[in-house]
Amino acid sequence: MKFIANIFKGLWATLNFSRRLLLNLIFLFIFIAIIISLFSGEDDVTIENNSALRLNLSGSLVEELTYREPVDAAFEDAIGDQDRPMEILIDDVIKVINKAAKDDRIQVMVLDLQSMHSSHLDKLRDVVNAVEQFKAAGKKVYAHGAYYTQAQYFLASAADEIALHPYGAIKMSGFGMYPLYFKDALDKLKVNQHIFRVGTYKSAVEPYIRNNMSDAAKESNLGWLNPLWDQYKSEVAQRRSFDVANFDETLAALENKMASANGDSAVYALSNSWVDKLMTSQEFTNKMIDEVGKNKSGKSYKQVSFKQYKATLPPKMLAENPITEKVAVIVARGQISDGKRKAGAIGGDSTAALLRKARFDDKVKAVVLRIDSGGGSMFASEIIRNEVLAIKESGKPIIASMGSVAASGGYWIAASANEIWASPSTITGSIGVFGTIMTFEKSLNSLGVYSDGVATTEIKGQSTVRGIDEKMANIIQMGVEDAYDKFISMVAQERNLTKSAVDEIAQGRVWLATQAKEFGLVDKLGSKADAIKAAAELANLQHYDVITIEQELTEQEKFMKQILGTSTAKMALQAVLPEQSVLLGNSLGSLSDVREQIESQAKMINQFNDPNNIYSICLTCEVTIN
Repeated sequence: MKFIANIFKGLWATLNFSRRLLLNLIFLFIFIAIIISLFSGEDDVTIENNSALRLNLSGSLVEELTYREPVDAAFEDAIGDQDRPMEILIDDVIKVINKAAKDDRIQVMVLDLQSMHSSHLDKLRDVVNAVEQFKAAGKKVYAHGAYYTQAQYFLASAADEIALHPYGAIKMSGFGMYPLYFKDALDKLKVNQHIFRVGTYKSAVEPYIRNNMSDAAKESNLGWLNPLWDQYKSEVAQRRSFDVANFDETLAALENKMASANGDSAVYALSNSWVDKLMTSQEFTNKMIDEVGKNKSGKSYKQVSFKQYKATLPPKMLAENPITEKVAVIVARGQISDGKRKAGAIGGDSTAALLRKARFDDKVKAVVLRIDSGGGSMFASEIIRNEVLAIKESGKPIIASMGSVAASGGYWIAASANEIWASPSTITGSIGVFGTIMTFEKSLNSLGVYSDGVATTEIKGQSTVRGIDEKMANIIQMGVEDAYDKFISMVAQERNLTKSAVDEIAQGRVWLATQAKEFGLVDKLGSKADAIKAAAELANLQHYDVITIEQELTEQEKFMKQILGTSTAKMALQAVLPEQSVLLGNSLGSLSDVREQIESQAKMINQFNDPNNIYSICLTCEVTIN
């Protein structure tokens, strides 16, 4: 036995040594590659004259990149982590296009959108406006793809010419909302869901107390989905020079047109004027070679990719002038939670700290709070609003600029600004509050687990494992009603409206910004750039720089991000790491949509940390175009 044990010990020692040796060799290889990259200059971008900017966007357009640990980000990018969707900073896209419009070396833009994910209409519109400015400089824009989603097609419609693969298709299905409902599932798990809410249309809690969408929620949702779809149709139709009736909104209409095309989706797209030409990738490449010439290899046309061209933008530290007066932009993106949060989420304390930094910076003369949030913790929202008030009291104007969504708590933090600007497609309103507490006493009892003991008060006996007494439930409901009254009272005061008028348009109902402007909830319609210009005018600034105040990385994080962000480092990681398909296996296909919905709901609940368990959040506002 001792002999056998020694054999296994020897085998384990050998395997352990081999494992550590392999990891050390991998690390050494990456380290050497990184050191070489720092001195090689291989990241320098060479742009040939008469080149094409290939706008090959990969991921979703966002206002602010979600924080990732530099090392984790490098490894995830190397293996292509599909569980973490790629993100593209909308400001980077606009800067790249604007610079290319003035760059004499760039003569053409190619919209390569096959890897662009779903995005909201306001962000897509901002990119389209930049593309139009590129065209105004006398430069051509072409789009080519094997398949266009609605988001991809909205951008492609700005091109001078749209080409589709002969076996390709265009997805044009309109906007909809079909959330998952969990009431029966929670009942089967014997989970008690205690809901406290105010507002006829406050449907954030419906997935936990119903198995379907209420009539009030359907009315509210169609009230802004239809005009949002009208915006999409009218803008695309105008750019493509056809009537909005060209959009097929019934299965019968689509069936007839597909029958005329003998079931060929590409032929249907061509005959319906969605595209101008049907071209294979090789045919499109040859067309672009005729347009701008061959590249050095002679295998394709002269081009520079989005990432390559972005690398030519000046670094942030070189772009900022320490002498000039500033308009500071602070992004509030994601669910609002109490405490501190990293970029990509809103923490009451962390976002307030960014606003405070702008308030105390003598060079900052005006502030723009860019909001892309469906709300969250009421307490955290008020912490942020308090800092907005402090900026106003300091004599600095602050403008709330609404992005895709600024509803519920997202509207709360905007309400006290000097002015509220929004995109025509911004989803806002949802002025209402709710409280939610899940208790698991029945679930535990069914497993033979019980909670018992003593306390000095009846209050102490209320818990998630013991349940909530009816009197405690009444107390919480009173708190929610008081919170709603504070919400509409605050909006009435800040927006110079009567309390009854606010209550009439509140009740948790969602509005598009075009509708909200009519009610007095929004001052003006425009982009973030428009809001920045307005903030400068309020501060009487003639010459100024625009800065973004964001959470700063530590020196160690900055160093790791710099060395791991080089192309050589990325190639080194890709060489030694297996692709994601090897690590994770095949995806779940169509089931991934269901998984994503469940994960999204679970993530939202996990972030519920309001000290009073009172929330102002809009779940139905997270609609994107895909």
